[in-house]
Amino acid sequence: MKIKNQSSLPSKYWLLIIAVVCILLMGIEHFTGHAGPVTFVANYTVIPMEKGISYAGTWMSDVSKNFQTMKDMTKENKKLQKKVDELTTDNTRLRQEQYELDRLKQLYKLDENYSDYKKIGAHVIADNGTNWFSDFIIDKGSKDGIKKNCNVLAGSGLVGIVTEVGPHYARVRALIDDASNVSAMMLSTSDTCIVRGDLKLASDGRLRFEKLANNDNKIEVGEQVVTSHVSDRYLQGLFIGYVSEVKVDSNNLTRSGYITPAVDYSKIQEVLVITKTKQEMISSRSKKK
Repeated sequence: MKIKNQSSLPSKYWLLIIAVVCILLMGIEHFTGHAGPVTFVANYTVIPMEKGISYAGTWMSDVSKNFQTMKDMTKENKKLQKKVDELTTDNTRLRQEQYELDRLKQLYKLDENYSDYKKIGAHVIADNGTNWFSDFIIDKGSKDGIKKNCNVLAGSGLVGIVTEVGPHYARVRALIDDASNVSAMMLSTSDTCIVRGDLKLASDGRLRFEKLANNDNKIEVGEQVVTSHVSDRYLQGLFIGYVSEVKVDSNNLTRSGYITPAVDYSKIQEVLVITKTKQEMISSRSKKK
């Protein structure tokens, strides 16, 4: 005996399902403008997926391009930074060379102003650790003809005197040092005075002079002060500075005041050392007589 398939549907139900599907397809075709059911399904499934994939692809392409652009920009920036560093280094070197040239020109001019004296150039290699070059060491010594009491020039005139000498170095005491005193004179009148060092005054850019005779010779601001002929250690006529202030002392016999020095004692780098002392020159003149 045949066993009837309990899961199969009667033919009338299959016919009904097919009719309903046909009606649905016709409805879809009507509402989609006769584009067809496949097109309808594609419009709501495949096409959005394609758009999403296309957008994702475009985004990935843009990211890749931007990443490459950033790499190129970073590489170019490194090149530019290297160039900037090189130009900065070159500019710094050129400025240093210009400063050095200016200083050497000043020394050359100073050398010409005192052409009667034999001199040797030297670099400052150490100071006393303050902001002022009141006591410093240079890189030339007895092997170069430098002796104790040799006069030292810098800037526009006298900077100090050698107090100690080694084979390859010398120590210089500047005019601004507290232990310094120089016999000087007013250039226009030859009236003598004493110029004394004072580190407190040096911070104001001044030297003090005193014991200038209170006579009929008028001394005005701007008067040039040089070393005098009566100094036992300093050669005559070395420029010290300009009078910036003068007044009569309480004894009414002498005058005193201040001098603007010819040297900037805050930045001395090179000097000229006159290799003959005053005593040697006096002895040489005596022998000639």
